[in-house]
Amino acid sequence: MLLYQKNTIVMVQNRRDFIKISSLSAAGVILGAPYLRSAVSAIGKQEALNLQRTPTYCEICFWKCAGWVYKNDDGSIKKIVGNADDSNCNGRLCPRGTGGVGMYYDEDRLKTPLIRVTGKNGEQTFREASWDEALDLVAQKMQQIKEKHGAECTALFTHGSGGHYLGNLLKAFGSGNIAAPSYAQCRGPREVAFVATFGAGLDSPEPTDIRDTRCLVLIGSHLGENMHNGQVQEMSDAIDKGASIITVDPRFSTVAAKSKFWLPIKPATDNALLLAWIHEIIYNEWYDQKYVEKYTYGFDQLKEHVRNFTPEWAFGITTIRPEIITETAREMANAAPSVIIHPGRHVTWYGDDTQRLRAVAILNALLGSWGRRGGFYQPEKLSVPEHPMPSFPKPARTWRDAMNGKYALADLALASGVCDATIPSPNLDCSIKGWIVNGTNLIMTLPDQKKTIEAIQNLELLVVIDTMPMEITGYADVVLPECTYLERWDDLRVVHGREPNIALRMPAAEPKYNTKPAYWIAKELARKMGLGAYFDWENFEDVLDWQLKQIGSSLEEMKRIGVKNFPRESGPLYFAEGEDIEFDTNTGKIELYSTAFEAEGFDPMPGYTPHEEPPAGYYRLNYGRAPMHTFSRTSNNPNLTDLMDHNVLWVNPKVAKEWGLSNGQPVYLENQDGVVSDFPIKVRVTERIRFDSVYMVHGFGHADKKLSRAYGKGASDSQLITKVLTDPIMGGTGMRGNFVTFRFEKKESEVKS
Repeated sequence: MLLYQKNTIVMVQNRRDFIKISSLSAAGVILGAPYLRSAVSAIGKQEALNLQRTPTYCEICFWKCAGWVYKNDDGSIKKIVGNADDSNCNGRLCPRGTGGVGMYYDEDRLKTPLIRVTGKNGEQTFREASWDEALDLVAQKMQQIKEKHGAECTALFTHGSGGHYLGNLLKAFGSGNIAAPSYAQCRGPREVAFVATFGAGLDSPEPTDIRDTRCLVLIGSHLGENMHNGQVQEMSDAIDKGASIITVDPRFSTVAAKSKFWLPIKPATDNALLLAWIHEIIYNEWYDQKYVEKYTYGFDQLKEHVRNFTPEWAFGITTIRPEIITETAREMANAAPSVIIHPGRHVTWYGDDTQRLRAVAILNALLGSWGRRGGFYQPEKLSVPEHPMPSFPKPARTWRDAMNGKYALADLALASGVCDATIPSPNLDCSIKGWIVNGTNLIMTLPDQKKTIEAIQNLELLVVIDTMPMEITGYADVVLPECTYLERWDDLRVVHGREPNIALRMPAAEPKYNTKPAYWIAKELARKMGLGAYFDWENFEDVLDWQLKQIGSSLEEMKRIGVKNFPRESGPLYFAEGEDIEFDTNTGKIELYSTAFEAEGFDPMPGYTPHEEPPAGYYRLNYGRAPMHTFSRTSNNPNLTDLMDHNVLWVNPKVAKEWGLSNGQPVYLENQDGVVSDFPIKVRVTERIRFDSVYMVHGFGHADKKLSRAYGKGASDSQLITKVLTDPIMGGTGMRGNFVTFRFEKKESEVKS
């Protein structure tokens, strides 16, 4: 029996014991290596049959694995498989990728342009329109905003391939307010932390050399559930070679079950554990002394800084026993430099996230893993030229003007900052008046839905470009239906990895319904606003062919092979022993003591600050991912809802007993601010969660009835995240400071009609 109180140690014996991502059984179970080999063999036989196929890369998640779309004799899409030449997937797609065909066949898709007929109340109340009428209205409204307020009072929110074309449109129009929630709501703190430490960010996929590591440390990172395809495959390889995994998580996750050490940490105390590990590495002299002496700045200051951060001190905060803290630090040191303290991806937790990721970066530096085999390799990305266009005008103002000098270290626009800059304030010369939203459901993406809706109510124009009628479309003035990634050309996918490679996406089928690709939408809007010179091409294929010929390929070649790999030109993957390296920091060194942070008035080294505890009868709300779903975008996918159509609430047996809860019992959740979930969620009583927390998968609880499979299924964690813990360094929105309690029924006034 697994008990949260124990510092449980679980050993994995071989690769067959580990999660596989290649295919799904009818019951939705992820299959193992023998099935993988059968699947690959079957793919080979299928290719031998000479079925018609077209190259693509996946749009279900950001990993963008390259694959082949196979079609039936009638031209309909049959299935999607991985491209064996692609380093992102090695020929194997995850459940989401293989389920992408469901996105194409979903009958709930947006089918034609829509124009609002009533106020912005969140209801899907529109009339159908032609593309010409809808685009004319958007162009007219944008021009009105430009004349009244300035072009910079428009903004783009985007998540996906369409962001490039729509971003170019916005920049040509005169605005630089282009934001992706994947920065301020996800990975931004780690980018700022690693730039401050190593002078380089991590980008995506992260340059973690997992396949050759000897020790992988995962802190709140659910590899195998969030399905970062290449990394999951590499972790399986590493386990085969005897690598150890250390998982730090208040929940016994899938990867915790495959780990040598599971540390069931008290939520919100991760910094204390990291500082204790740094203390042990330094004071036991387990750090890489030659590496630290040659490449780092500030070691003496760091040593003094962590003097009192002992395992005994951390035990009282984290509940992790001192001997376990020491033993896991030794495990890392014994593997060094082939060790990775994984930076994670969704790292916006408690508001001090940049400093937590600074501690992660420092720990990697002390162990000498940056630039070393089995640690972090040096990635390379092919330079693909932009198709010729005029220079963009310089915006008169940016989102930063609304921030009063804050977040200078953030290197991308903050989606939450753009939202804040849309709400009128005496401090603003002009609040943002127009939004274009592409491929991101802001109602379930940005924390504090009330603030998002307040911002929307102050807009003069909201345009939503999407494939599905998500909650955000209910607030739009104009809805423009985008065709799916299986029905369109798109930019080349250019990999940031061990070796540069590119992948082609081309249409596998004609667009269903009256839908269009984002590049066409951007080009047509540009033409209507007199900005056609920025899209000076007839067919998008011509753009791709021109680009490919600049790098020694062609569209014809890429149609045949799908993926093209190029040799490295920027040097070796790893630092040579004793090599002179200059890092892109103020000192030219790896900065254990951050001069950039100090210059901005922040602590140059991470510390520990206690966080708020749950009130009596409340539990910290933790959330995560499932292998078959990406955010809220796939929760209506007919292929993937067959595998998982609702989320459940993990509750510790001790808590269940106190409340009289049983497995499968539906409950409503109420957060610390009195917000009650729209829909109930079923309880899962399990020892795999600490008594002070509950857990659910993100992306469920849709309130839009036009999503016939997703409506009312489970609860929405986004709805319950009303307390936002803003990171003072880069503006990231910490979302794990919310607490919930149980409600067995709702008042009549609380029930959604």
